[in-house]
Amino acid sequence: MNDEVIITCALTGAGDTVGRSPHVPVTPRQIAASAVEAAGAGAAVVHVHVRDPESGAPSRDPRLYAEVVERIKETGTDVIINLTAGMGGDLVIDPEQPLRHLPGTDLVGGLERLPHVAELLPDICTLDCGSLNFGDGSNLYVSTPDMLRTGAKRIQELGVRPELEIFDTGQLWFAKQLHAEGLLDDPTVFQLCMGIPWGAPADTAVLAAMVNQLPAGAQWASFALGRMQMPWVAQAILLGGNVRVGLEDNLYLSKGVKATNGQLVERAVHITELLGARVATPAQARARLGLAPRV
Repeated sequence: MNDEVIITCALTGAGDTVGRSPHVPVTPRQIAASAVEAAGAGAAVVHVHVRDPESGAPSRDPRLYAEVVERIKETGTDVIINLTAGMGGDLVIDPEQPLRHLPGTDLVGGLERLPHVAELLPDICTLDCGSLNFGDGSNLYVSTPDMLRTGAKRIQELGVRPELEIFDTGQLWFAKQLHAEGLLDDPTVFQLCMGIPWGAPADTAVLAAMVNQLPAGAQWASFALGRMQMPWVAQAILLGGNVRVGLEDNLYLSKGVKATNGQLVERAVHITELLGARVATPAQARARLGLAPRV
């Protein structure tokens, strides 16, 4: 069991959730305000995507990331900023003509997924460690070994800590290969992403198997989607890990009750304390994750 739990709040994500809850933040002002709310509720880390302020569609515009980060910092809030670097891997194919890309495709190379990271130098950025059939239909997430080696090397050069997003067991295998090749510095930081069709299922035995395959000294967290979000908080803690909650992964506090990010963090704090564990402060999380102290 983990006695000192780092809570991450994934604020908005890139999913089609804006029309499903009034609490999903869209504009940089809203995303920053939600980050501050989550930090006040007990999150040591906020995981940041950005959206087009007009349409709510997912975006990878560096100017939007810069505005979010600036707005968080100008409040003086002590929170670790984790910027996604997973945008730019979306491929939607025509099943009858697979070489034809359909609307929704946004596919770029490894370096082109990192300009906001190079500009802003966040505490953490994500590295999605493989390709995946992303849900039903013809949506693919593409992150090839060559792309990953290129991205990992650049992130290492920038001095940013990568959070390794693991959606299936083969991706964990390859992340360990990156570490063996010297492209990941210690401590390695893993996020075990469960319940995304068709990756690793939200199954206790699968999570335990993945945890048993982590490299020595790794820091790790896990999350699951939808109604499994809060049970997974307990599951991850009991297996020795940290946790992630937030509106990227789940919109509800209970059946029929829409949540805010702050409420989801409060629930995660409550579960953590009921299990007899403590919630890590940002300073404690920085030390565990190998990050520089706040300046």
